[in-house]
Amino acid sequence: MGDEFDKLLKKYEYVDKEGERRSEFEESIDYEAFGEQEEFVRIPKERIGVLIGKKGSTKKKIEEITKTKIEVDSETGEVFISSTEKTDDPLAVWKARDVVMAIGRGFSPERAFRLFNEGEVLEIVNLSDIIIGNEKNALPRIRGRIIGRKGRTREIIEEMSGADISVYGKTVAIIGNPIQVEIAKTAIEKLAKGSPHGTVYKYLERRKKDLELEGGVYYGKG
Repeated sequence: MGDEFDKLLKKYEYVDKEGERRSEFEESIDYEAFGEQEEFVRIPKERIGVLIGKKGSTKKKIEEITKTKIEVDSETGEVFISSTEKTDDPLAVWKARDVVMAIGRGFSPERAFRLFNEGEVLEIVNLSDIIIGNEKNALPRIRGRIIGRKGRTREIIEEMSGADISVYGKTVAIIGNPIQVEIAKTAIEKLAKGSPHGTVYKYLERRKKDLELEGGVYYGKG
């Protein structure tokens, strides 16, 4: 009888490297705990209302789409995103984080939700990293070059690259597939470094034509 009991015990337990016996059930608990994900980001306080939305509608929608839990500290702008028991996408927490960051960088929720589509990514360009010297009005001037008169330059970059762009504070945020983001980012960096608008527009036209000829993965606007 004792031998049979030992056999049953061995069937449901194993000895780990430390020589301690642990059941299969205990191992599954550890695995679940290991699978929990959490991300933390901080967004400008003035963007908290946009992230939360009317009666919490925007935050709730992000939570529903990703099956994650989002906690917002309205005093500090800190946002905690964590997986839940319902989370079934291993990338869900990261997707929710990127949408939160995009809203924090000036995108409307509708435009930020583009990141839920397959293959779409977020890139944030810090203009402070591009500015050379200590020119007092450098940042406003560069922002003005990227936005253009009545926002026309930004619109042209969006139309030609297929990416969405938000100029906010010291950053330019870009949403699109990797090729679109790379094209838009290069155009923005060229403008920030002083390239004439005409030269940048020609670059955008050339890249668009090259991709169309190559049959590359490019989805322009309109």
